[in-house]
Amino acid sequence: MSGQGRTSDGHGRLGSMLLGLAVAVGCVLFLGGFAWAAVVYKPYTVPTRSMTPTVNSGDRVLAQRIDGSEVRRGDVVVFTDPAWGDMPMVKRVIGIGGDRIACCEKGGRLTVNGKPIDEPYLHSKGLASAENFTAEVPKGQLFLLGDERTASLDSRVHLEDAGQGSVPRDAVQARVDAIAWPMNGMVERPEAFAALPGGVSSPGPLRLQLAAVLVGVVLILGGAAYGPIAARASRASRNKGGKVPAGAH
Repeated sequence: MSGQGRTSDGHGRLGSMLLGLAVAVGCVLFLGGFAWAAVVYKPYTVPTRSMTPTVNSGDRVLAQRIDGSEVRRGDVVVFTDPAWGDMPMVKRVIGIGGDRIACCEKGGRLTVNGKPIDEPYLHSKGLASAENFTAEVPKGQLFLLGDERTASLDSRVHLEDAGQGSVPRDAVQARVDAIAWPMNGMVERPEAFAALPGGVSSPGPLRLQLAAVLVGVVLILGGAAYGPIAARASRASRNKGGKVPAGAH
């Protein structure tokens, strides 16, 4: 009997240690995931409908803090430039330094260095721009357009400015990775820009951060639930083992 008791105690201590370890790991993952996301991402509220349907007016987005040198064509970025009103704005990068942007070719698409670009994210399925234009993007600059081309005040409005409507790379503060509210998910990189030199940017670590938080929640809740269940099972086992068979007097 005493040997069985020690074995049971040993299993109980081991179970408690594993339970405590699981909860501790869960807390680290849960808090660490949130802390990591807070360092990497910054929330913004989009004030206008110029990026409809990708991002709508009033949407809450998560934008990855990046350096301007990390920006690629197709990125949806948050930037601030005095010539555009000196307030945070959200637009899509169409061209980078050295690019020649033109619209529209015979199919109604804009071109980057002579290559027609398919833009499935556009609000309107007609011409990529109601007015024809061309622009040479200076080195270190970015050419930006909204996805709602009929309502967006973008680089086309500033074509007569220095840099032909472009903004400096260092004006970029962050790259939009996901729409947090309403929960519309990740903002995908357009495939049309992938074939151009430099390709498209890689998604940020948001999915990994969310996975860490979710695993942490599972471990914490699992650990919290396991304790009472194990205690109840142990009491039931002891009660069953303590019963005296009928007639054994």
